[in-house]
Amino acid sequence: MKEYKLIFTGTVGAGKTTAIAAVSEVPPILTDVTNNDVEVAKATTTVGFDYGFLTLDNGDRIRLFGTPGQSRFRFVWQIVARGALGIIILIDNSRAEPLSDLSVYLQGFAEELKKVPCVIGVGRTENSSFPTIEDYAKLLESEGYVFPVIPVDVRLRDDVVLLIDVLLSQAEADLS
Repeated sequence: MKEYKLIFTGTVGAGKTTAIAAVSEVPPILTDVTNNDVEVAKATTTVGFDYGFLTLDNGDRIRLFGTPGQSRFRFVWQIVARGALGIIILIDNSRAEPLSDLSVYLQGFAEELKKVPCVIGVGRTENSSFPTIEDYAKLLESEGYVFPVIPVDVRLRDDVVLLIDVLLSQAEADLS
């Protein structure tokens, strides 16, 4: 049995904890505390990392780690990202500046993104049709990246599995 490590990152409220819970075989281990940030309408927030796992049909296990969303925890991002096979960046399309949000995570994981595949999952597109998926692709291209951008509902297991499948397909292609 092989084990792989995947990272879920993105802004506060983008759905990292929810995505892990949607696919994990066990209830995720959480490091949530009461949210003191009045600008974020959320009762709790992750300050360490979330953890869950998923076993593939061949017996291999994917360890799923979710980072804190706030930039002030960037040091945790770097610790959690060590040894990752890939990164899933979740973006909340209903936020004020989702393209800027994506840029924060591209910069925050710049070193890792030189070495590992990445998928961008854009949530809450039903609440906000701008920016479009094409706008995200243009931003990625302008920053020198070519990553899949997929609209998702992180509450739905199939949507999260799709993100993981796309990421694993990229990793497999890179290994070939």
